[in-house]
Amino acid sequence: MRRLAQRVAVLLAWSAAAVAQSAVAARPGPTVAAVGFTVRDLERSLRFYTEVLHFTEVGRRERMGDDEERLQGVFGLRTVTATLRLGEERLELTEFLTPRGRALPEDGRSNDRWFQHVAIVVGDMDRAYAELRRHGVRHVSPAPQTLPAWNAAAAGIRAFYFQDPDGHALEVLQFPPDKGEARWQAKDGALFLGIDHTAIVVADTAASLRAWRDELGFTVVGTAENHGVEQERLNSVFGARLRITTLRGAGGPGVELLEYLAPAGGRPCPRDTAANDLWHWVVTVEVADAVARRVPAVGGWNGVSPAPVRRDGRAERLLHDADGHRALLVTGAAADRPAR
Repeated sequence: MRRLAQRVAVLLAWSAAAVAQSAVAARPGPTVAAVGFTVRDLERSLRFYTEVLHFTEVGRRERMGDDEERLQGVFGLRTVTATLRLGEERLELTEFLTPRGRALPEDGRSNDRWFQHVAIVVGDMDRAYAELRRHGVRHVSPAPQTLPAWNAAAAGIRAFYFQDPDGHALEVLQFPPDKGEARWQAKDGALFLGIDHTAIVVADTAASLRAWRDELGFTVVGTAENHGVEQERLNSVFGARLRITTLRGAGGPGVELLEYLAPAGGRPCPRDTAANDLWHWVVTVEVADAVARRVPAVGGWNGVSPAPVRRDGRAERLLHDADGHRALLVTGAAADRPAR
C-alpha cells in the first residue's frame, strides 16, 4: 500500500506540473521576442557575453537610412546589431557607429528610473559566482544573496548583481526547487541557462500596469514586497524596500516592475534619452495588429518613432512609457521569426 501511495503521489505531482506548464504555454497576450541595449564597442561586448556568460551569437546586421532614422529617432545613424541566444531567449546588442551616444552615469544606482537589467538563471550559483570572479566582473552586490524564509514569494532564491564592460546592470539568479519554471530545474550540467525576465524601475506600479498590462496585454503572474538586509545588499541601495510585480506574455522573458517604496530620491530617466545612449534598453514585443494600432493613442505610451516603419516584412514602432522605458512593437512577426 505504501508503494501504491507513493506512485499515486508522483502521478498527482506530475499531473499538477503538466497542468501548470500547459497554462503557461496557453497564456494569451504579447510575446517578448528579445531584450536589447546599446553598447560602446560591439566586439568587446560580444567577447564578454559569449565567453563569460555563454551566450551564442546567432546573427548580425547593419542598418542605416531614412526608415531606420525615423524608427530610432536618431538622425544620420549607422548601427550594427548582434543577436545572441541563451537557452530559449534572445539578447540584442547594438553599437551606433554614428552618431555616438552618451555613457552611463558613473553615479547610477539601482533605484534610478533609467535602471533596467536582465536576470540570467544559473544552475549553480556558487559555480557561476566563481566564474564571474575569475573574469573580474564589477560587483554591484558584495556577494550572492539568499532571500529570507519570511518572504514567501522569494524565499530561497539566490541572486547577485554585477555589471558588463559598459556598466549595464545584470543579475544571475538560482531558483530553489519550489520556484521558477520547470526548465530552470534541469540537471544537465549547464551553468548559464537562459533569461527569466527583464526588470525596470518604475515610479508608480499602477501607472505602469496600465501601460504594460492593460494596453499591451501582459498578465500579472506574481507580486511581492521585498526588504531587509539581503535586498539592500543585492541592489546596493541602503534601506531598499521594493514593490515587485511580475508580468508575462504568451512567450519570452517576463517583465518585472520594480517600484522603490524606499528610499526616496531615485532619479528620473533623462527626457532627452536617445537610442544611441548607453542606458537605452528596449524590449521587443510582438503584438497583434489591433494592439499596435490602438496603443499609442491610449495614453500610456508615447512614440519615439512618429509612425510604424516597415522593416524585414514587419511593421515596427519604438515607444516609451511614462518612465522612459522603451518597447519596440512588432506586428506580422510570427511567420519570419527565427527558429529557436
